[in-house]
Amino acid sequence: MKAVLRWLGLVVVALVALQLFFVARIAMMAVVAPESTTFQRSEIWAQVASKGQVQWRQQWMPYAQISDHLKRAVIAAEDDSFVNHDGVDWNAIEKAWERNAQAEAQIARAQARAPDKPVRAPKIRGGSTITQQLAKNLLLSGERTLLRKGQEFVLALLLEQLLSKQRILEIYLNSVEWGNGVFGAEAAAQHYFRKPAARLSPQEAARLAVMLPAPKRFEKTPGSAYLAGRTRTIVARMGSAELP
Repeated sequence: MKAVLRWLGLVVVALVALQLFFVARIAMMAVVAPESTTFQRSEIWAQVASKGQVQWRQQWMPYAQISDHLKRAVIAAEDDSFVNHDGVDWNAIEKAWERNAQAEAQIARAQARAPDKPVRAPKIRGGSTITQQLAKNLLLSGERTLLRKGQEFVLALLLEQLLSKQRILEIYLNSVEWGNGVFGAEAAAQHYFRKPAARLSPQEAARLAVMLPAPKRFEKTPGSAYLAGRTRTIVARMGSAELP
Protein backbone atom coordinates (compact mmCIF):
# COMPACT_ATOMS: atom_id res chain seq x y z
CA MET A 1 0.00 0.00 0.00
CA LYS A 2 2.80 2.41 0.86
CA ALA A 3 4.47 1.69 -2.47
CA VAL A 4 1.23 2.49 -4.31
CA LEU A 5 0.78 5.75 -2.40
CA ARG A 6 4.40 6.68 -3.06
CA TRP A 7 3.92 5.99 -6.77
CA LEU A 8 0.74 8.06 -6.89
CA GLY A 9 2.53 10.87 -5.07
CA LEU A 10 5.31 10.86 -7.64
CA VAL A 11 2.75 11.00 -10.45
CA VAL A 12 1.03 13.99 -8.84
CA VAL A 13 4.37 15.78 -8.32
CA ALA A 14 5.31 15.13 -11.96
CA LEU A 15 1.98 16.49 -13.20
CA VAL A 16 2.29 19.61 -11.06
CA ALA A 17 5.86 20.15 -12.24
CA LEU A 18 4.71 19.80 -15.86
CA GLN A 19 1.99 22.40 -15.37
CA LEU A 20 4.46 24.80 -13.75
CA PHE A 21 6.78 24.30 -16.72
CA PHE A 22 3.94 25.17 -19.08
CA VAL A 23 3.07 28.25 -17.01
CA ALA A 24 6.68 29.46 -17.20
CA ARG A 25 6.88 28.84 -20.96
CA ILE A 26 3.64 30.68 -21.64
CA ALA A 27 4.54 33.60 -19.35
CA MET A 28 7.78 34.09 -21.29
CA MET A 29 5.79 34.31 -24.53
CA ALA A 30 4.30 37.59 -23.35
CA VAL A 31 7.61 39.24 -24.22
CA VAL A 32 9.65 36.63 -26.14
CA ALA A 33 8.47 35.11 -29.40
CA PRO A 34 8.71 31.30 -29.47
CA GLU A 35 11.53 30.16 -31.77
CA SER A 36 9.59 27.06 -32.80
CA THR A 37 6.58 25.00 -31.80
CA THR A 38 6.26 21.31 -30.98
CA PHE A 39 4.35 20.83 -34.24
CA GLN A 40 7.07 22.57 -36.26
CA ARG A 41 9.79 20.43 -34.70
CA SER A 42 7.84 17.28 -35.53
CA GLU A 43 7.54 18.49 -39.13
CA ILE A 44 11.31 19.05 -39.27
CA TRP A 45 11.96 15.48 -38.13
CA ALA A 46 9.46 14.17 -40.66
CA GLN A 47 11.21 16.06 -43.46
CA VAL A 48 14.64 14.83 -42.39
CA ALA A 49 13.37 11.24 -42.17
CA SER A 50 11.69 11.32 -45.59
CA LYS A 51 13.93 13.64 -47.63
CA GLY A 52 17.14 14.00 -45.67
CA GLN A 53 16.82 17.79 -45.76
CA VAL A 54 14.71 20.56 -44.25
CA GLN A 55 12.43 22.86 -46.23
CA TRP A 56 11.56 25.78 -43.98
CA ARG A 57 10.12 29.25 -44.57
CA GLN A 58 9.17 31.49 -41.66
CA GLN A 59 9.64 35.15 -40.74
CA TRP A 60 8.20 36.64 -37.58
CA MET A 61 6.17 39.81 -38.13
CA PRO A 62 4.77 42.08 -35.39
CA TYR A 63 0.99 42.19 -35.04
CA ALA A 64 0.76 45.66 -36.62
CA GLN A 65 2.61 44.46 -39.75
CA ILE A 66 0.13 41.70 -40.54
CA SER A 67 -2.86 42.71 -42.65
CA ASP A 68 -6.07 43.27 -40.71
CA HIS A 69 -7.76 41.48 -43.61
CA LEU A 70 -5.88 38.30 -42.68
CA LYS A 71 -6.70 38.67 -38.99
CA ARG A 72 -10.40 39.09 -39.80
CA ALA A 73 -10.35 36.23 -42.30
CA VAL A 74 -8.74 33.79 -39.86
CA ILE A 75 -11.16 34.73 -37.09
CA ALA A 76 -14.13 34.41 -39.48
CA ALA A 77 -12.96 31.03 -40.74
CA GLU A 78 -11.55 29.46 -37.58
CA ASP A 79 -13.09 31.06 -34.48
CA ASP A 80 -15.72 33.79 -34.90
CA SER A 81 -16.12 34.23 -31.13
CA PHE A 82 -12.37 34.56 -30.50
CA VAL A 83 -12.49 37.92 -28.70
CA ASN A 84 -15.31 36.83 -26.38
CA HIS A 85 -14.49 33.33 -25.12
CA ASP A 86 -12.04 32.36 -22.36
CA GLY A 87 -10.04 29.96 -24.53
CA VAL A 88 -12.68 27.27 -24.97
CA ASP A 89 -15.93 27.83 -26.89
CA TRP A 90 -18.29 25.42 -25.18
CA ASN A 91 -21.16 26.24 -27.56
CA ALA A 92 -19.01 25.35 -30.57
CA ILE A 93 -17.93 22.09 -28.92
CA GLU A 94 -21.57 21.17 -28.22
CA LYS A 95 -22.57 21.89 -31.82
CA ALA A 96 -19.62 19.89 -33.17
CA TRP A 97 -20.54 16.97 -30.90
CA GLU A 98 -24.13 17.04 -32.20
CA ARG A 99 -23.00 17.18 -35.85
CA ASN A 100 -20.61 14.28 -35.33
CA ALA A 101 -23.31 12.21 -33.62
CA GLN A 102 -25.71 12.88 -36.50
CA ALA A 103 -23.05 11.93 -39.07
CA GLU A 104 -22.28 8.68 -37.25
CA ALA A 105 -26.01 7.87 -37.04
CA GLN A 106 -26.35 8.37 -40.80
CA ILE A 107 -23.43 6.02 -41.40
CA ALA A 108 -24.97 3.42 -39.11
CA ARG A 109 -28.30 3.61 -40.99
CA ALA A 110 -26.52 3.32 -44.35
CA GLN A 111 -24.61 0.25 -43.16
CA ALA A 112 -27.83 -1.33 -41.88
CA ARG A 113 -29.51 -0.84 -45.27
CA ALA A 114 -26.53 -2.15 -47.27
CA PRO A 115 -24.12 -4.06 -45.00
CA ASP A 116 -21.95 -5.23 -47.91
CA LYS A 117 -21.53 -1.78 -49.44
CA PRO A 118 -18.53 0.29 -48.29
CA VAL A 119 -19.52 3.51 -46.57
CA ARG A 120 -17.33 6.58 -46.37
CA ALA A 121 -16.32 7.42 -42.81
CA PRO A 122 -17.95 10.61 -41.50
CA LYS A 123 -15.92 13.79 -41.39
CA ILE A 124 -15.17 14.51 -37.74
CA ARG A 125 -15.77 18.15 -36.90
CA GLY A 126 -13.94 19.86 -34.08
CA GLY A 127 -14.87 22.80 -31.91
CA SER A 128 -11.35 24.01 -31.23
CA THR A 129 -10.74 27.73 -30.82
CA ILE A 130 -7.71 29.59 -32.12
CA THR A 131 -6.37 29.50 -28.55
CA GLN A 132 -6.76 25.71 -28.36
CA GLN A 133 -5.09 25.25 -31.73
CA LEU A 134 -2.20 27.41 -30.57
CA ALA A 135 -1.91 25.45 -27.30
CA LYS A 136 -1.76 22.16 -29.21
CA ASN A 137 0.75 23.36 -31.80
CA LEU A 138 2.99 25.13 -29.29
CA LEU A 139 3.36 22.55 -26.57
CA LEU A 140 1.62 19.25 -27.29
CA SER A 141 1.97 16.19 -29.50
CA GLY A 142 -0.39 15.44 -32.35
CA GLU A 143 -1.86 12.30 -30.78
CA ARG A 144 -5.63 12.26 -30.27
CA THR A 145 -6.38 11.07 -26.74
CA LEU A 146 -8.64 12.30 -23.98
CA LEU A 147 -5.59 13.04 -21.83
CA ARG A 148 -4.04 15.20 -24.56
CA LYS A 149 -7.35 16.98 -25.15
CA GLY A 150 -7.71 17.68 -21.44
CA GLN A 151 -4.20 19.14 -21.33
CA GLU A 152 -5.11 21.26 -24.37
CA PHE A 153 -8.07 22.73 -22.46
CA VAL A 154 -5.84 23.57 -19.48
CA LEU A 155 -3.21 25.21 -21.70
CA ALA A 156 -5.85 27.21 -23.56
CA LEU A 157 -7.11 28.63 -20.28
CA LEU A 158 -3.54 29.42 -19.22
CA LEU A 159 -2.83 31.19 -22.50
CA GLU A 160 -5.91 33.36 -22.03
CA GLN A 161 -4.92 34.21 -18.46
CA LEU A 162 -1.26 34.99 -19.14
CA LEU A 163 -1.39 36.54 -22.61
CA SER A 164 -3.57 39.15 -24.27
CA LYS A 165 -5.92 38.19 -27.09
CA GLN A 166 -3.78 40.26 -29.44
CA ARG A 167 -0.62 38.38 -28.41
CA ILE A 168 -2.34 35.01 -28.83
CA LEU A 169 -3.44 35.92 -32.35
CA GLU A 170 0.02 37.34 -33.15
CA ILE A 171 1.77 34.11 -32.12
CA TYR A 172 -0.81 31.98 -33.93
CA LEU A 173 -0.48 33.91 -37.21
CA ASN A 174 3.31 33.73 -37.05
CA SER A 175 3.55 30.00 -36.33
CA VAL A 176 0.63 28.23 -38.02
CA GLU A 177 1.36 25.94 -40.98
CA TRP A 178 0.39 27.20 -44.46
CA GLY A 179 2.00 24.56 -46.64
CA ASN A 180 4.91 22.15 -46.82
CA GLY A 181 7.59 23.90 -44.77
CA VAL A 182 5.67 27.20 -44.88
CA PHE A 183 4.94 28.67 -41.45
CA GLY A 184 3.45 32.01 -40.51
CA ALA A 185 1.64 34.80 -42.34
CA GLU A 186 4.69 36.44 -43.89
CA ALA A 187 6.04 33.22 -45.38
CA ALA A 188 2.57 32.32 -46.67
CA ALA A 189 2.00 35.73 -48.26
CA GLN A 190 5.38 35.58 -49.99
CA HIS A 191 4.95 31.94 -51.04
CA TYR A 192 1.48 32.26 -52.56
CA PHE A 193 1.20 35.92 -53.58
CA ARG A 194 4.79 37.27 -53.72
CA LYS A 195 3.98 40.12 -51.36
CA PRO A 196 4.34 40.92 -47.64
CA ALA A 197 1.62 39.93 -45.19
CA ALA A 198 0.90 43.61 -44.55
CA ARG A 199 -0.36 44.07 -48.12
CA LEU A 200 -2.72 41.11 -48.48
CA SER A 201 -6.08 41.94 -50.08
CA PRO A 202 -9.36 40.68 -48.56
CA GLN A 203 -9.60 37.92 -51.19
CA GLU A 204 -6.00 36.81 -50.68
CA ALA A 205 -6.41 36.84 -46.91
CA ALA A 206 -9.63 34.81 -47.10
CA ARG A 207 -7.96 32.26 -49.38
CA LEU A 208 -5.13 31.77 -46.87
CA ALA A 209 -7.61 31.42 -44.01
CA VAL A 210 -9.58 28.76 -45.88
CA MET A 211 -6.38 26.74 -46.38
CA LEU A 212 -5.67 26.39 -42.66
CA PRO A 213 -7.46 23.10 -41.91
CA ALA A 214 -5.51 21.31 -44.68
CA PRO A 215 -2.75 23.60 -46.01
CA LYS A 216 -0.66 20.90 -47.67
CA ARG A 217 -3.66 19.55 -49.58
CA PHE A 218 -4.77 22.97 -50.79
CA GLU A 219 -1.20 23.88 -51.69
CA LYS A 220 -1.30 21.00 -54.20
CA THR A 221 -4.81 21.86 -55.49
CA PRO A 222 -4.88 25.66 -55.90
CA GLY A 223 -7.70 25.39 -58.44
CA SER A 224 -10.02 23.59 -56.01
CA ALA A 225 -13.67 24.58 -56.47
CA TYR A 226 -14.18 24.20 -52.71
CA LEU A 227 -11.30 26.58 -52.02
CA ALA A 228 -12.74 29.21 -54.36
CA GLY A 229 -16.27 28.90 -53.03
CA ARG A 230 -15.26 28.89 -49.37
CA THR A 231 -13.04 31.93 -50.01
CA ARG A 232 -16.07 33.89 -51.24
CA THR A 233 -17.98 32.87 -48.12
CA ILE A 234 -15.22 34.04 -45.79
CA VAL A 235 -14.85 37.37 -47.64
CA ALA A 236 -18.56 37.98 -47.00
CA ARG A 237 -18.15 37.17 -43.28
CA MET A 238 -14.98 39.19 -42.66
CA GLY A 239 -16.80 42.46 -42.07
CA SER A 240 -18.40 41.14 -38.88
CA ALA A 241 -15.18 39.61 -37.50
CA GLU A 242 -14.10 41.48 -34.36
CA LEU A 243 -10.39 42.09 -33.85
CA PRO A 244 -8.66 42.14 -30.44
